[in-house]
Amino acid sequence: MPLKLHTIHTVFLIMLICLVSCKSETSKELSQNNSGNNLNLKYATGFSANDYGTHIVLEIKNPWPKASKTYKYALLKDNGMTPQIGYSFDGIIKPINNLVVTSTTHIPSLELLGVENSLVGFPGTDYISSEKTRKRIETGDIRELGKNEGINTEVLLELNPDVVIGFGVDGVNKTFETIKKAGIPVIYNGDWVESSSLAKAEWIKFFGILFNKEKEADSIFKSIERNYLEAKSQAKQASNRPTVFSGAMHKDVWYLPNGSSPEAEFLKDANVDYLWSDTTGNGSLALSFEAVLAKAKNAEIWLSPSYYTSFDQLKEASELYTNFKAFKTKNIYTFSRTTGSTGGVLYYELGTSRPDLILKDLIKICHPERLKDYSPYFFKKLK
Repeated sequence: MPLKLHTIHTVFLIMLICLVSCKSETSKELSQNNSGNNLNLKYATGFSANDYGTHIVLEIKNPWPKASKTYKYALLKDNGMTPQIGYSFDGIIKPINNLVVTSTTHIPSLELLGVENSLVGFPGTDYISSEKTRKRIETGDIRELGKNEGINTEVLLELNPDVVIGFGVDGVNKTFETIKKAGIPVIYNGDWVESSSLAKAEWIKFFGILFNKEKEADSIFKSIERNYLEAKSQAKQASNRPTVFSGAMHKDVWYLPNGSSPEAEFLKDANVDYLWSDTTGNGSLALSFEAVLAKAKNAEIWLSPSYYTSFDQLKEASELYTNFKAFKTKNIYTFSRTTGSTGGVLYYELGTSRPDLILKDLIKICHPERLKDYSPYFFKKLK
């Protein structure tokens, strides 16, 4: 009898453990039966996030122009969670310890949030300008992954990151498909598709979600927004509105920002007379040299003349450039002179995250009496 009682007691314990274990496991399954808490976004429209307690559902709505699909990801808050059966995600991401990003515009968000040490690989490390991240490249903490169009998947798989942050131009990227098939989730970042500078900057909240730093991201963005709006208010007080144009020729075509673009928005907020402010559309304007000269010959300021960094380079490329008043008065400014140690242009890296600095630069150039204690961060006169 004692042996039989012992056996019954043992079976009861096993059943009890099983019940507790099964209940515990079930509670860790992802559920969306309860209503989630929406992430507060003021400008960005390309992504959204809902917090369901056990996990966050991140939706990327417009990763590239005319994208036909919304991508949905589950960001787990606990490594022990399991996806709910029958619910489909484009990726299940466990808490992130390390990652790969594929655009220099992603670097500042990592640094602003203090998670730059999580970056383990990047395609085209020479394009990175940040001194902080360059040190990690030099020490071998960040591996070179080749070109963005054809990432070295062998090295990437060796790194085995928790996630790859990619971007797409038209949705066709065989490399990302290979990475996903290897079990590494890829999340598309569509900050560049946003239609305003502050909307692009708000994508720091995208990285805040990934690293459980939503409050920090919100605080950082509010500071950038406040700086931007204060600078805009300063510009409104300027009495003069200098005439401005930008760009340069590429194979006999002169490209300029259309009047509804984020670039033109900067000029509007800087309170200048951008000569093509009344145009609209997607992408840049493509004009002939004659059309630009007819309208901008006597413009006071010339901004961003392609990749040219000196007046000699500009003149050597084409004598026609010397016909502009801005060339004769040496009133041409470029961001191409502000580079990292390996030649990466800082504007392309940091500008998306810090539109407040871009606006302040333009105000200082166009209204030098304003922002008296400010020195331009990106823009410099041509040599």
